[in-house]
This record gives sequence, C-alpha cells and structure tokens, in this order.
Amino acid sequence: MLTFDVEQDCPPFAETRRGMEEGLPKVMDVLEEFKLKGTFLFTGRVAEEFPELAKRAGRKHELGCHGLEHERFDRLSYEEARCRLTEAREILSRFGGVVSFRAPNFQFPDEYYRILADLGFKVDSSKARHKGWRGGVTKIEGILEVPATTTSIITRLPWRLQERLHRGFESPIVYIFHPWEFVRMPRRLRPDCWFGTGEGALEKLRKLIEFHLNNEARFMTLREFYEEYQKLKRG
Repeated sequence: MLTFDVEQDCPPFAETRRGMEEGLPKVMDVLEEFKLKGTFLFTGRVAEEFPELAKRAGRKHELGCHGLEHERFDRLSYEEARCRLTEAREILSRFGGVVSFRAPNFQFPDEYYRILADLGFKVDSSKARHKGWRGGVTKIEGILEVPATTTSIITRLPWRLQERLHRGFESPIVYIFHPWEFVRMPRRLRPDCWFGTGEGALEKLRKLIEFHLNNEARFMTLREFYEEYQKLKRG
C-alpha cells in the first residue's frame, strides 16, 4: 500500500505549499503511468485549497482523511476531536467517498476510534511499527487498523541501502510518503525535512514500485485492503 499524507510542507516547520503545487501532480503521474492506485490522505484545509487534486485523488485513486488542519489529536478533547473530524469528513466528501484515516504524527487515542466509526470510517493507519506497534492488523472499536510499516525517510535513503530493508518487511507493507518529499526542500529546515527530497525521491519511488512488481507484489489501497479483509472474514 502506497499511502500519502497530503498536507502543507513539513508541518509545523514550514507553511509553504510546494509539495501540493509541484510534488503531488508528479507523484500521481508516476502511479498512473504504472496503472496503480495510491491512498491520498488529505487534510480538509488542503483539499479546500487544492480541489482539483482532491478530485483527482477521489476519481483515480483513494481519497482519505488526515484531519482538518494537521492537528495533534492526542492534544484535543474528545468533543473537539469529533468536531474537527466531522468538518474534515464533510469537506472531503465533496470530492469522493472517504473511509480511510490516518492521524497526524501517528497520535490518536484508542478511545477516539469510536468517533471514526460513528462518522462512517472503516479503516485506519494511525499505528506504526516503527513507533513500536506490535499488534499487527487488528480491530479497534470496529475500525480495521492497518499499521504503517516504516518511517517515510527510509524511502529517501540511497537505493542500495533501502532495498535491503524492503526485502525484510512483513506483509502487509504500508509505505508513507508526503507530497513535499518530491520537491527539493530548503536546508534551513530540520534535516528530516530536506534530506533526500526532490527529483531523487521521485526516482526512488519508481524503483520501489518496480522492485515490488518484479517480486509479484499486489498493490492495494487501504479501502481495497479493508474490502479484502472483510471477504476473508466472511469466507
């Protein structure tokens, strides 16, 4: 699963939108060239600013939710979290059906999953193996949790180094990317905001896709994984 957290450039360290203006269209072009679908988890505000990209995600890929303004949900009350998720989902629903979610910074209290269920979400990827999650794919408050596999900086490492890591990842593999990674970010930002960004990151995305295709991997969106999981459970 190729998942993209669609937000402003490297929040909260920058407020530019170069990833949306330059990076995301190129990423979508690459996936469509390979006839693959990605899961693009937009914040509500970014979807409002870039409606054509949100429409493209909803039409040709999977459109998901990444909060309203890239807020930290573990710092919000239950009711504030509900209000923000309700608004974000209303905005995103203008561009397509939305069933998937990922919390910014992978911070989402377990009791808040009930909010996702009440709003009609089906699948989440807010847990992360690289953050210590060991539960695998599971259900939380009725929501299918499909944990992220690795931090996004891994896919910006030199290819020969990262290729060894890809070979060792356990299925299902959930990759995380951000639009700003595919634009050369300024060195005045934190190192993880600029290391390996730009055209090189786009070329490594191509290599990653080719690597998994050559190994006969099946690419899926979060929604598709949820649907397959439900079929297996019923069968």
